[in-house]
This record gives sequence, structure tokens and C-alpha cells, in this order.
Amino acid sequence: MGAVEDANKALARTFFEALSTADAATLDRLYAPDFELWTAGSLPFSGRKTREQSLANAPMVLGMFPDGLAFEISAMTAEGERVAIEAVSKGTHASGKAYANDYHFLMRVRDGQIIEFKEYMDTEHARDVFFAEGAALVGTT
Repeated sequence: MGAVEDANKALARTFFEALSTADAATLDRLYAPDFELWTAGSLPFSGRKTREQSLANAPMVLGMFPDGLAFEISAMTAEGERVAIEAVSKGTHASGKAYANDYHFLMRVRDGQIIEFKEYMDTEHARDVFFAEGAALVGTT
């Protein structure tokens, strides 16, 4: 594996550490000006989001987990600007429900910043925890 791939995998680790610790300043630094986030499914946060939308939504989404949402990378494969990541998350939602999801992420990197991030997950589990009766998203009206 080359230096570019090693650097991009290190960037992915930094990104997930920032997510796990709700470090908005690091996310701001890692997102390229033309960053786009895409999330699978038909949930209220699914679809494409700009850099600004992603940064604005991060505190709300991470705020749903008062004790944090920990991500653990189980595997990564890098080729050029692309990093494929398998990961799991674990946390307790503000409603008290346990949340543990399995993910596949695809990250694209340019010049040391993330330009695209695609999130594939068990959307039904997310719907059950985030939107079941009594478990509405924190900060929504």
C-alpha cells in the first residue's frame, strides 16, 4: 500500500475519533469546502447534505447520545482517494434505548480533506431507536 492510502486511512481514523468525541472543530477541519454527505434510506436525515448542513446537523445527531456514540472500525481498504470502512457504533439514545448499528462507509479524500462521505447502515434499527414513540430526535420540533 502506498503513502496516499496510508494517509487516507489515518484520516479516516481521525474522522471517527472526532465523531465519537463530538469534536466539531476537527470535523470542520477535515471537511473540504465542497464536502458532501450521503446517508442511505428514507429517514429525515437521509439523502445528500452539503458541508454546511453536515456541520450544522452534527451537534443535533451526536446530542441524541448523552454519553456519546462510540464508533469502532473493524476493517478498512484504501485505493487512491477512496477508503472503504466497515464499522460498528454503540451508544445509548437520549430515550434510554440501546443503539448499536453496523455500517459500511465510503470516504473520498482530496488533499488531506474529505470530499465525499457515503453512509450505509441498518436504517430500520435507526428508525426504531430514533423515531419510535417516546424516542423523537432531540432538538426537533
